[in-house]
Amino acid sequence: MLPSPAHGAARLADVLADSLRAVRGESGALGLPGVDRAAVILLDGLGADSLRARAGHARTLAGAMAGRTEVIATGLPTTTAAALASLTTGALPGEHGLVGYSVLDPLAGRVVNQLRGWDDGELPPDWLRVPTLFAAATAAGLDAIAIGSDRYRDSGFTRAVLGGARYVAARTIEDRFEALAAALADRSWRGIAYVYAAELDMAGHDAGWASEAWSGALERIDAALGRLVASLPPRAGVLVTADHGMVDIPEYARIAIPDDSPLWEGVRALGGEHRLLHLYAEPTADAVGLAARWRDAVGHEAWVGTREEAIAAGWFGPVSPAVLPRIGDVLVAARKGVAYYTEEAISGSAGRMVGQHGSWTPAETRVPLLRFGAFAR
Repeated sequence: MLPSPAHGAARLADVLADSLRAVRGESGALGLPGVDRAAVILLDGLGADSLRARAGHARTLAGAMAGRTEVIATGLPTTTAAALASLTTGALPGEHGLVGYSVLDPLAGRVVNQLRGWDDGELPPDWLRVPTLFAAATAAGLDAIAIGSDRYRDSGFTRAVLGGARYVAARTIEDRFEALAAALADRSWRGIAYVYAAELDMAGHDAGWASEAWSGALERIDAALGRLVASLPPRAGVLVTADHGMVDIPEYARIAIPDDSPLWEGVRALGGEHRLLHLYAEPTADAVGLAARWRDAVGHEAWVGTREEAIAAGWFGPVSPAVLPRIGDVLVAARKGVAYYTEEAISGSAGRMVGQHGSWTPAETRVPLLRFGAFAR
């Protein structure tokens, strides 16, 4: 049986949506009080389990978690493209359309990367099917700013998921938090702000979340956050959360499936990522039979289901008809500490990744929601 999301649980899709509601004086699922200025800080790759395990490196973050332990569900897939789209639109992947790291474009008949495909000309401008909350904020007469690295300023993905926000480029972690502090200190300013930090995710992919590099990045973030929190004026609220957690995959658990394996029979295209495969079947192939072959092969290492089974289990939330063919005919979601590769992929940079994510395990889906300033009261 496939796992299902917990009914009624707070979700990543609620975080920015409820922050906007708080500025507008409206109530939401998170019960935030009314504020004049609200900010969401997204720490890419910070799982709730990882934060607990490294609490000694993060006095400010861990202190907030100890004071009010709050864990939310990021949703599936636990990958940045899908999760950030959920955060900035308030919708789930089945509605906004970003259902994986890479997916099949049914009209073009090719697999597209949903982080880089915008810049490669592979994705149409309307690929993201839901307007952003930043656009809603500006339409309501509020300001909306997004603070991130200069390298992301002009990317197509940024233009899509941050559409409507004024982008503020800040190179380092410290620069970004200082830019946010300056915005929140301006009492004439009313609106929502968003800060993105990729450093934890980058360190995790390279060396694992249990590495010194990951802990070092966490310490830098926590120190910058501590200074920000100390400077917050009244009626300014800050939420800190993440897009996904991470599982460290040792080299022996990165499994290369031979090109001539029966598991690839009837598969015309492969999408997703190494802990959540989207298998797109040939038109004449039997998806149920394909799922059965994979289920027999991977045993208890992964959850395997057809598209229909995954949708029925609520993996992607409500799914619009236009998004349906973007989802694989068969999905393979790792439930143990493994990742699946083609022979070609295992020999590339992806085959060297230690920290990985994408699937349903608690380490990947459970992320912290930490409240500061007016939101902590």
